[in-house]
Amino acid sequence: MKTILVPVGSSKNAKSHLQYAVDFAKAFGAKLYVVQIYNVYTKAGTMIKVDHIIQRESKTFLESHVESIDTKGVEVITKTFKGKLIDTIEKVCENLNVDLIILEPRTNSIKEEVYLGKTSGKIVKRTQIPALIVPEGYVYKPIVKILIAVKSAIIKKEGVLKPLHAIKNQFKAVVNILLVKTAHHNEDDFILNDELKNMITNTTMAERPTTFQAVLEHYRNHNPDLLCVVRRKRGFFSKLWEDDVILKQDFHSSKIPVLVLSGLK
Repeated sequence: MKTILVPVGSSKNAKSHLQYAVDFAKAFGAKLYVVQIYNVYTKAGTMIKVDHIIQRESKTFLESHVESIDTKGVEVITKTFKGKLIDTIEKVCENLNVDLIILEPRTNSIKEEVYLGKTSGKIVKRTQIPALIVPEGYVYKPIVKILIAVKSAIIKKEGVLKPLHAIKNQFKAVVNILLVKTAHHNEDDFILNDELKNMITNTTMAERPTTFQAVLEHYRNHNPDLLCVVRRKRGFFSKLWEDDVILKQDFHSSKIPVLVLSGLK
């Protein structure tokens, strides 16, 4: 894992979140991009050009934000971009060869009951960029145990497990898997390929309507330091897919980081 990206919002958690990202990047010897994306909506008849003003203020904010934490020798690069959030994030990650994006859950939400705010929710749900969601105020510590939860272990995409591999190898973590048998499962769904099989220490089977429900019931038994789930169009976040906001009452695992992989198929 060589390049990590952190989008910065205006939440009160931004400083501790950036410190976590720096500590995480240091463990991997990775470069850290700290970015802010803005969009300008001009009013009809307005002649004032504000792009350069916003860009300058955004850049100044990012630089002071980075100066407020201990970078611990990590290469931290600040950048600002103009554009729509999802399109811009995807282009930036492609151009910078980003391996992982680290998100704070409630980038623009002040509601206590919210787990994922609209900004972070959009990035998780509408892109295929591997993402690490870090709880508010969470202090960095090595990852010892990982729980990956899937309703199908069939892997068709090359390199989709790279972030999980990197984290496992870096921390010498134990990876356990929760296989969820739903009403529409196929027997082949639970056949682990060699790459995944070689990563797994223990396997748990659960019969539940959704992966989401199985995780809520089982993750405490495993007591992981990291929960790993997979993006699917109607997958782990299916119960909440229609809305970019995810509530804490609907997702109780808000005490540990969550690694969201791109779709396996």
